[in-house]
Amino acid sequence: MPVISANLVDIHQKKIYPAEITFERGTIASIKSIDHSQLRTHHYILPGFIDAHVHIESSMLVPSEFARLAVVHGTVATVSDPHEIANVCGIEGVEFMIANGKTVPFKFHFGAPSCVPATRFETSGAALDSTAIKQLLQSPDIYYLSEMMNFPGVLNEDDEVMKKIAAAHHLLKPVDGHAPGLKGDDAKKYISAGITTDHECFTKEEALGKLQNGMKVIIREGSAAKNFEALIALLHEYPNQMMFCTDDKHPDSLVEGHINQLCARAVAKGIDLFKILQAACVNPVHHYKMKVGLLKEGHAADFIVVKDLRQFEVLQTYIDGEIVAENGKSKIRTQKSKLINNFSTDTKDVSDFAISASSRVAVPVIEALDGQLITNKIMWIPSIVNNTLTTDAEIDILKIAVVNRYHDAPVSMAFIKNFGLKPGAMASSVAHDSHNIVAVGVDDENICQAVNLLIQHKGGVSFVSDDTQIIVPLPVAGLMSNEDGYNVAKQYSIIDKAAKVAGCTLAAPFMTLSFMALLVIPHLKLSDLGLFDADKFELVN
Repeated sequence: MPVISANLVDIHQKKIYPAEITFERGTIASIKSIDHSQLRTHHYILPGFIDAHVHIESSMLVPSEFARLAVVHGTVATVSDPHEIANVCGIEGVEFMIANGKTVPFKFHFGAPSCVPATRFETSGAALDSTAIKQLLQSPDIYYLSEMMNFPGVLNEDDEVMKKIAAAHHLLKPVDGHAPGLKGDDAKKYISAGITTDHECFTKEEALGKLQNGMKVIIREGSAAKNFEALIALLHEYPNQMMFCTDDKHPDSLVEGHINQLCARAVAKGIDLFKILQAACVNPVHHYKMKVGLLKEGHAADFIVVKDLRQFEVLQTYIDGEIVAENGKSKIRTQKSKLINNFSTDTKDVSDFAISASSRVAVPVIEALDGQLITNKIMWIPSIVNNTLTTDAEIDILKIAVVNRYHDAPVSMAFIKNFGLKPGAMASSVAHDSHNIVAVGVDDENICQAVNLLIQHKGGVSFVSDDTQIIVPLPVAGLMSNEDGYNVAKQYSIIDKAAKVAGCTLAAPFMTLSFMALLVIPHLKLSDLGLFDADKFELVN
């Protein structure tokens, strides 16, 4: 019978003491207090970390490879919304994620994506109505109804929206929220529909209002959206209503750390250790009825050993009693996954990216905000060359394009500020939520080249300039690689650096790019159905 002894961080009794833990057949058999003199190490045992809301697809890795990287940082489970692949491949995509996740010792808890497509103003690869959602929710592999982004539908009691929520309630499965900026009576009505969480709060005031109305707030710190600093102080007073998540985390970031990093930052803020671990380890298990052990006799042997309680350097990770990571090395073995995709569009011509105009006029410009999913709208008067509007890299106003990847259609064009590129263009088939191709660039030639690279590979992220051409292929739904996760992270680091060398000032250029077509987040975004008509000064259908 395996035995491990160290200082036990007992979250239930809120104390730390030397203990000996025995486990067999994946279950904790006993926990016994021992004398300090019996300890061979001064390390600490605590429950494993949980990411309470994450889109695995945003790591650009299939679930098995995500798990291989995450366990190194003490993550033993996730609450995973397969919304991204569902928008591309429908139920087949959700089933792919579940099946691939089961090939490794990691505890994925998938949800039924509530909003596929996210809006009717863009083209997705699939649609899931209330009948399909009810079918998914009946599966024992589906634990909740994923983020209800259609908060106007909730407030207006849209029939399809309410049927989806009712199906989850009937099966006693929680409903996740998504309501950025919603406050006051609207927030109360949204919560009263039985929606229990929100990970989209970007101000303390907004989060506090939702907490006071009984909602659980998930503090998000991903590769693009970062709300930790704005919300973490609320953990002092609301430890039972808060959790941690990354939402969207790119592979290079996942190599560096995961929920352990948020715990370390919270300790540095002076927040009580047990409140931090309540959010990082315990609250998700109770809220989602997760099959994860919490360091009690009879529970699954899911726990981690950390060097200290400040930096949370993970020395060992155990899942069901199996050691899956040790001293910074993953012990999970993976196999190359099958390919699943939905990608059918012809390569484009440079002329497809031109914006025609007959006179100089003020046009709307999307202003990207570093570390936020929200954007601003500004007005600008572009120059005209050969009856087309031009960019101005000197003042950092570039072109943005959205290309339909499911069938041939006119390219949607607009202008965007704050990407900072001087030469070149970047493109991605990871483009929330419908995952068409989104591209930003200084000129039409480079934009066209970056887009065509993705079309030729049926998905990926690309960067091109006059002397550079880089692509990270993502052949699984145009969202994920089926290659070794660490190699994908290295490839991504290279392309990320290339964009920054070319002048991009954003902390996460490709993650930010992927959200510039996200219509469910204010304020100004560009979908594949929004064609820029300079003569009307607006986006028109």
